[in-house]
Amino acid sequence: MASGGDILASENPVGFTFGDSRALNERLLGLVRAGTKTATCGALRDFQADGEEMPVVGRQDIALDWEGKPALRIETVEVTIRRFCDVPEAFALAEGEGDFEDWKTGHIAFFTRNGGFDPEMELVCERFRLVEVLA
Repeated sequence: MASGGDILASENPVGFTFGDSRALNERLLGLVRAGTKTATCGALRDFQADGEEMPVVGRQDIALDWEGKPALRIETVEVTIRRFCDVPEAFALAEGEGDFEDWKTGHIAFFTRNGGFDPEMELVCERFRLVEVLA
């Protein structure tokens, strides 16, 4: 297995960090490692404002730990854009963060902390598969 630096340099996957705190990042990485978390979402506005690349089916990305070190390699298997109020329960459950109400509560809090929440806000909803545990 190549080192994290070699992986990033040789194949140019996109590196990203789950969550907005060390504790959330560690929890979400653990859920992906356990196979519980197979989906994630982000506010469409953040992709547009930051010039962040949209996920693309078939692309592999590197999930980073809180220190910025490669932790996991995932591959996108589905991308949809939905309003928060239209996210289906099955997708929310695939995020692996509890039941549907837990998902709503957690995501409302997350989006409120990170630019504001609106039930009509558009989300980039991504399903993925774990390809490799790097650390």
